[in-house]
Amino acid sequence: MSLTGFTSPEWFLLLLVAGLLVVGYVLAQRSRRRRTLRFANLALLERVGASRQGLVRHVPAALLIVAVILLTTALAGPTAEQKVPRNRATVMLVIDVSLSMEAADISPNRLVAAQRSATSFVQGMTPGVNIGVVSFAGTASVLVPPTTDRKAPIDAIKNLELAESTATGEGIFAALQSIESFSAVVGGPSGPPPARIVLMADGKQVSPTENMNDPRGAFTAARAAEEAGVPISTIAFGTSHGTVEIEGRTYPVEVDDVAMEQIAEISGGQYYKAESGGQLNEVYEDLGEQIGYEIKKADASKPWLALGTLALIAGAGASLFIGQRLP
Repeated sequence: MSLTGFTSPEWFLLLLVAGLLVVGYVLAQRSRRRRTLRFANLALLERVGASRQGLVRHVPAALLIVAVILLTTALAGPTAEQKVPRNRATVMLVIDVSLSMEAADISPNRLVAAQRSATSFVQGMTPGVNIGVVSFAGTASVLVPPTTDRKAPIDAIKNLELAESTATGEGIFAALQSIESFSAVVGGPSGPPPARIVLMADGKQVSPTENMNDPRGAFTAARAAEEAGVPISTIAFGTSHGTVEIEGRTYPVEVDDVAMEQIAEISGGQYYKAESGGQLNEVYEDLGEQIGYEIKKADASKPWLALGTLALIAGAGASLFIGQRLP
């Protein structure tokens, strides 16, 4: 029941008619009473008055006036903000598959937990959203270009394999190139669909160098994403006490929260931190709400129309029951 954002407020002029009906009804009742008192037998009128309906006789007129007000409001076209599924959007999931994702600080390990959450994210995404998948370690690979088919991204996520090194910038650049190619194909009169990158990583960039401002570094890629109008939502996944064992040696694999937050800030996206599989699920659910739906002004006249129609029917029924006639 919304009373905002009317598309045709000029229909409210009909409320003047409702006001005139009220005034006319009151005047008609007073005139009728004067005529009754002038010509009726007062003794008989007093005996009959005990059985009169009193205020009940005004119910049909009141209902009909309420119906006019409700139907007028419906004609004015009230609108309300509603969450509706997007019918055009592109999302690239960029997933870190470096060896640090084998850390078991998140059960059963970071990679398996990430696969489960990302799969649920894809399955729950609205049909109009195109989803692509990029994996990166020392290099980046576009596993699935943007598509509304859900099976291909899910299969790609399930088949992720670990590799050495972490080239975060390469992963972002690969996603941007895939978005650009897809947008060039599907862009129409309204332009390409809005796009976003969801970057999930757990470690520091080590390739091509640890310098995030390297020409192929993560910060450089984030600036390219900002210029392209593609925000990056980053998920720092893991804890500060994660370790992996490589060739008999144990290495700490602490999450680089600072870098992930800066990537999001540079690109105009949002930063998330997840230290458990449950938290990661919550992050993906939040992203699914943001990406899969949008808030739009929608028609909200139906409740007013329904109530106005019911009031009109009730008024007619009350008139027949009380006065044995239609008004």
